[in-house]
Formats: sequence, structure tokens, C-alpha cells
Amino acid sequence: MSGYIVRIGDREYHIEVLDDHHVRLNGEIIEVDLTTLSDSPLFSLILNGKSYEVLATPQGETWEVHLKGRTYLAEVEDETSHTLRRSVPANPTQSTEYLLQAPMPGLVVAVPVATGQEVEANEVLVVLESMKMQNELRAPHAGRVVEIYVQPGERVLQKQNLVRIYLTS
Repeated sequence: MSGYIVRIGDREYHIEVLDDHHVRLNGEIIEVDLTTLSDSPLFSLILNGKSYEVLATPQGETWEVHLKGRTYLAEVEDETSHTLRRSVPANPTQSTEYLLQAPMPGLVVAVPVATGQEVEANEVLVVLESMKMQNELRAPHAGRVVEIYVQPGERVLQKQNLVRIYLTS
């Protein structure tokens, strides 16, 4: 099963794909059928027996969706990315250190950094496998690795300390 967070304006929708024809939308199970129409971004969408034509095109980080004469801008993020993004502090530059904690329980696959190493913003600090998916946990800002709490092959719990870096920018 896959889960997604979709934001349209100030509303957020939690969508879980149950199978080829069912999703859970904010807790409610909905029957769905989605079919592409030719090689265009035009889709036939059937929701609980009602048919719609939908035009959906990517616009950078968002999707522009045309449905029933209206245009919506939708931000789509998988639940894992959503959880990882939320684990990074909103304004880490107010602190001189950043403590990377496991956003979910899992198995440490790799720690491609070493104590004392300088890292760039967005550089991978730890690769964590959870639910058969590998997640690259990255540095929010440039810094220097001060302490590494885990090693490859180790199982970790959610919120367990993984790596501490001293921020340089």
C-alpha cells in the first residue's frame, strides 16, 4: 500500500492506495478507476460510479489539475518524504547544531559520512531502510559531522539519534 499527502490550497488530503480500484481518502474508502486517454495528460476518472474527465500536467513541484471547469494546483508528496521533511527543524539556522533522528523505525543500510567530515546541504548522512524502501536522510544545511550514533546493519527506533552535525551555514 502507498500513502500520499495532497495539498490543494490550504486543505490537506491523506490518500492511501489500497489496490487497483480502491483508495482511502481521509479515512473513507472510495472506488476509483483512472485511465489515460491517448498520449496526452487527459484522464478518465471514475469515483464511486461518477465519471469525470481530468487534465493533469506537472508544473515544477506541483500538478495543475483541470476538473469540471476549474483549475487546481495540487502538491503531491509521498508519506515517507512528508515524514522526512517534517523531521527537519523549521529554522535550523537558529541553532549551531543539528541532530538527525530516525523519522521511522528501520535498518541502517549505510552511513556514507565520517566523524569530522565536512558535509554540504542536502548531502546524504544515513540511508535507512523501512518498509522495504531505502530512504536517504540528508543534511538540512552545510556543516561538520560531530558524532555518529549508528552503524550499517543496526536496527533503529523512531526518533533514535543517528548523526549530529555542527552547522556552518
